[in-house]
Amino acid sequence: MLTTDSAADAAIRHRILQAIFERRLPPGEKLTEERLAELFSVSRTIVRHALVRLAQDGIVAQRRNHGATVAAPTRSETRQFLAVRRMVEPAIVTQLAGMLNAQDASRLRDHLAAENAARKSGDRPTLVRLTGEFHLLLAELTQNNVLVRLLTELQALTCLAILLYARGEHEACPPDEHSQIVAAIIAGEGKQAAALMLKHLDHVEAEMDLSEPAARSVDLAEALGIRPRKIRTAKG
Repeated sequence: MLTTDSAADAAIRHRILQAIFERRLPPGEKLTEERLAELFSVSRTIVRHALVRLAQDGIVAQRRNHGATVAAPTRSETRQFLAVRRMVEPAIVTQLAGMLNAQDASRLRDHLAAENAARKSGDRPTLVRLTGEFHLLLAELTQNNVLVRLLTELQALTCLAILLYARGEHEACPPDEHSQIVAAIIAGEGKQAAALMLKHLDHVEAEMDLSEPAARSVDLAEALGIRPRKIRTAKG
């Protein structure tokens, strides 16, 4: 049974994650213990525990004498965790295709219906959050808590990377991609579900500019606005 403190700790982490999934909490945003304690009406100790947990998952960055900030993944880090997603998520849907029961199938259909409702009503923050939580639901249906924790971290970091590196205005996942994955899972087509998941993750990455900026040499004199002196040569 959760204690009051652990329940408060979990509530803080949930709200921070939800704000990240809805892309309302940007990378680099400072998370002040005092302010969070005031907002949640809890002690700073509870806030500190919540931030430490998020830092352990890589979602929050903590630096000595600088406090906590929302993580800002680099392009290199983004490529790395997207590579991990390509390893893990096709395996998840392959597993589900061989074990899904009627109740689980109903949960997936209900989630797709919620996505479509948010899309139809124009509720973009909710839609963005739900399309991210779709991947967490798949992990949850495996009943493997390690996968749930891993996908929570990866999805949060993906949301932050999208805010940093999206090509223009990044919309939520296209409606047909999730529905096609679910249809393959329910039909027991594990290979097809895995292929569709890979295609979906490729689409997510293609929406971001993850190429490293080319190194550019700087002329120091030009940068400082100083006209270099002409060097006099000695006459023979």
